[in-house]
Amino acid sequence: MTWFEERLYDHWRQSFLVEEVLFREQTEFQDLIIFKSRKFGRVLALDGVIQVCEGDEFVYHEMLAHVPLLAHGAVRDVAVVGGGDGGILREALKHPIERATLIEIDPGVIEMCRRYMPGISAGAYDDPRVEVVIADGVDYMSKPGRLFDVIVIDSTDPIGPGEVLFTETFYADCKKRLKPRGIVVNQNGVPFLQDEELRSTHAKLKGLFADASFFVAAVPTYVGGLMTLGWGTDDPTHRQHAAAEIDRRFQAHPFPTRYWNPDLHAASFALPQFVRDSMARGTS
Repeated sequence: MTWFEERLYDHWRQSFLVEEVLFREQTEFQDLIIFKSRKFGRVLALDGVIQVCEGDEFVYHEMLAHVPLLAHGAVRDVAVVGGGDGGILREALKHPIERATLIEIDPGVIEMCRRYMPGISAGAYDDPRVEVVIADGVDYMSKPGRLFDVIVIDSTDPIGPGEVLFTETFYADCKKRLKPRGIVVNQNGVPFLQDEELRSTHAKLKGLFADASFFVAAVPTYVGGLMTLGWGTDDPTHRQHAAAEIDRRFQAHPFPTRYWNPDLHAASFALPQFVRDSMARGTS
């Protein structure tokens, strides 16, 4: 019996019973492993930290894609920084968008996920609306180029290769690549355990955007409670739509979901008090 032990925190660990190791390799950037788990299906970890698993990926991918796209209401051009597993692409392509650009630094992540976890991208890489750019997301956003309605930063935690995707400079460069009324969102960890990360991100976003906040989702494998997803835009109305308005937009182009729905969309912006308090401390 073999266990995979995630050691993201120095005071708490979670373990998965490994039924079979499907792939393991030290890529140019990180240690990549894909294994089979009894409850969670196939699991991908980078540098010992769980990134995505077949069992609950729908929660994360649906929320990080559908919330900004339906809040905006007229998205045509989407960028995904990271996200080589293809889950964000899969969900974004359910909308009537014209183009989705994936910027991934590690082609090994795309290759291995397409081979061993094809259900996550579900054919998204074959969609003619998709453009894949193998590049450093920081470098890509720092240069002039096409503007986007929504930028999704689907990064690892702020350690290793993902650390540069949590800087004020990077967020500022993303803002320059947004169209008017554009939205940038990112994964921002579990606030109960990653309070410093939340405060830091909020302070940086608040210095750049008229409306900077978070929305939340409950992802079982991201242990420690609700997960926060960062939110930055200069149009505060995007975060104020009632469930009825979101439902109206959704019904114009409906699609099946497993976690997201209009009521949950509206409710996801209601933050626990300890998160609000943390945000206030980060900007005081």
